[in-house]
Amino acid sequence: MKSTWSALRFLWKSEDIRRMLLVTLGLLVIYRLAANVPVPGIDFAALASLRASFAAQGGNFFNFLDLLSGGTVSRFSLLSMGVYPYITAQIIIQLLVPIIPQLQRRMEENPTEGRKLMERWTYYLVVPMATLSAIGQINIFNSFALQAQIGYIINFDLINNFLPSFTALTAMVAGTMFAIWLGELISEYGIRGQGLSLIIFAGIVSQMPTNLGAILADEQNRIWLLLMTIVVVIATIFVIVYIQQGRRHVPVMYPGRRMGNRMSMPVKASLPLMVNMAGMIPLIFASALLQFPTILSSWFINNENQQVAQFALNVSNTFSGSGANAWVYWLLYFFMVVLFAFFYTDVLFSQQNYGENLKRVGAQIPGVNRGAPTQKYLTRVQRRITLPGALFLGLIAILPYLLSLLLQSIGIGSLTSSAGLFLVSSSGLLIVVGVVRDTFSTIDAELKLHGYQDSILVR
Repeated sequence: MKSTWSALRFLWKSEDIRRMLLVTLGLLVIYRLAANVPVPGIDFAALASLRASFAAQGGNFFNFLDLLSGGTVSRFSLLSMGVYPYITAQIIIQLLVPIIPQLQRRMEENPTEGRKLMERWTYYLVVPMATLSAIGQINIFNSFALQAQIGYIINFDLINNFLPSFTALTAMVAGTMFAIWLGELISEYGIRGQGLSLIIFAGIVSQMPTNLGAILADEQNRIWLLLMTIVVVIATIFVIVYIQQGRRHVPVMYPGRRMGNRMSMPVKASLPLMVNMAGMIPLIFASALLQFPTILSSWFINNENQQVAQFALNVSNTFSGSGANAWVYWLLYFFMVVLFAFFYTDVLFSQQNYGENLKRVGAQIPGVNRGAPTQKYLTRVQRRITLPGALFLGLIAILPYLLSLLLQSIGIGSLTSSAGLFLVSSSGLLIVVGVVRDTFSTIDAELKLHGYQDSILVR
C-alpha cells in the first residue's frame, strides 16, 4: 500500500505523466458534454413519453442499449451509437483476414503494412455500418413509439422528408466519427492505446449514479437492494478477474545455445494459453447480431397486411428481451455468445501460428512433432480450455435476466430489470474491470519508463 501511494504521488510530480492524465480527463469531459447534444429534429415530448413507457414496462432491450451507451440512447444523443460501429467494423475485418487469401498473405509477409491496410479498410467500413445502425435505431424508436400510440419520435423519411431526415442521419454518423476521433486523441496524447476503451468506460460508468439513485429511491427495499448490490458486484468482479487471469501453461523446450566450444543445456519454459482469449468481443458481436431482427421487423410493423404487421410486432417484442417471450432472446443470446467465443478464439489463435513460430526458433513441445502437429495440438488444448471461458461469457451475458427473475420471485416488483444490482450491466462490468486493469498496467509501464521502479499495481 505504501508503494502504491508513493507511485500515485509520483504520477503528479512527473510532468509527462501528469499531462497525459490531464489530456485524457479533458477529452473524456468533452465526450460526456457532447453526449448530451440531441439529434436535430427530435420530438422531445414524444421521446419523454416513450422513456416513461419503457420505465413502466421495464424494457430490457432499451435498458441494455442505454447502459452500454452511457444513457445516450434514451436522450437520442448525437453519440447514441458510441464507437460500436467501429468495433463491429473492426471485428468484421479481422474475421475476413483468414477468409481472403490476399489479406492473409499481406499480414504474414509484412505485419506492419497489413495492420495499416486493415485499419484503413476498417475506417471505410465504419461509415456504412454507422449509417445502417442509425437508420435501424431511428426505426426502432419510431416503431416502439407507434406501439405505445405516442407518435413519431422523429419524422424519418428519406423520400418525402429528405432534408430533415438526411440531417438527422448525417448528425448521428458524424457523432460516431467524433467519438472515434476523441478515442484516437486519447490513445495518441493521453493514456496510450486505451482511447476507445476509455470512451466506452466513461459511458458505462456515467450511469452508476442514476442506478444507485434508483436503488435508494425504493424506500421499502433499499436496504436489501443495497446489500444485494454490494454482494453481486463484489462476487461478479472476483469471478471476472479470476477467469480473465486464467492460463493453461503448456511446457516448451527451447534448444541450447552454442557458446564457444560449449553447448548450453536446453531451456525449459512454458507457453501460456488464455482461458478467455476473445475478451468482450463475443458479447458485443452477439448483441449486435441479435438487434438485426428488431431492426428488420421495425420496417413492417405498420404494414397494411395485418398478419405481416402482427408477425413483425411479435418478432420485435421477442427480440427486445422483454415480455412473455423474453426467455427466447436471452437463450439465443447465451448460445450465440458461446458460439462466437469459440469462433473468434479460433480466428485469433490461427493468426498467432504458434506451430511455425516455435519451429522457427527450434522449440518443441515434449512428445509433439514440430510445425503443423504442434499447431494442431495447441489448437485442441485451446479449444478445450475455451469451454469454461465461453460458458462464463454466456452467463455474464444473461445474468441481468436471471437476476430479474430472482427479484420477481422474491417479490421486489419495483425493479423488473436487474441493472441496478450491478450499478452497471454485467456486460458493462466486464468491460469496466478489463479497462481498469489495462489502464493501470499502462500507467505502471509509464512509471517504470520514467525511472520509478515500484509497481502501482497491488498484486
